[in-house]
Amino acid sequence: MDTLLAGYARGVLNAPLHVLVESHLALKPDSRRFVRALENIAASEILQQEAAPIDDRDARLASIFGGNDLGVDRINAPLITDRKPAPTDAGAIPHALARYLGCDLGDVAWRMLLPGVKEFRIEDNDDGEATLYWIRGGRKIPAHTHEGSEYTLVLRGAFSDVNGRYARGDIAVADMDVDHCPVADPDEDCFCFAVTDAPLRLTGPIGRIIQRFIKH
Repeated sequence: MDTLLAGYARGVLNAPLHVLVESHLALKPDSRRFVRALENIAASEILQQEAAPIDDRDARLASIFGGNDLGVDRINAPLITDRKPAPTDAGAIPHALARYLGCDLGDVAWRMLLPGVKEFRIEDNDDGEATLYWIRGGRKIPAHTHEGSEYTLVLRGAFSDVNGRYARGDIAVADMDVDHCPVADPDEDCFCFAVTDAPLRLTGPIGRIIQRFIKH
């Protein structure tokens, strides 16, 4: 978790993870102080470095502020620009996620994954997946582990797994060492935003059957 926040402070996260952390900070203000401290440390390190000449300084500045494509990334603004603007009433989810998604939870085109579990894949490329999950109260995600890392932000409700209980604003981190079966609290549906950098692998007898029908 600290590593994830440090990556955000340094501006090195990919777009989905950046949105995930920004949304976490909107829901968990206490984390902002830690990120602000990390940003101050990073700024101090930059100030202590020796200045280096910049080739084509004016052209690079024009790229940063004018949007010219010279291969310069816009740090702290890795948002997808080809989606429709978020509605003004997108307060049901953090603004950063609503802006990235292009709509509120009520307008998502959900796809049934399992009885009681729906998903909506926002991104699916070589870098991994960004997915919204809707888990009915009391239902569970089949037991699985990971071929890489998974970061899950709870947007509404709560779920529990082998590592504990996660409520609104919490981030659950899992990797190949974690084999878990997230279960939504029985009294409320759970909505999550998950970002992975590699496919998950279902475990258990039922999971192995389901795995055959899941397209990564």
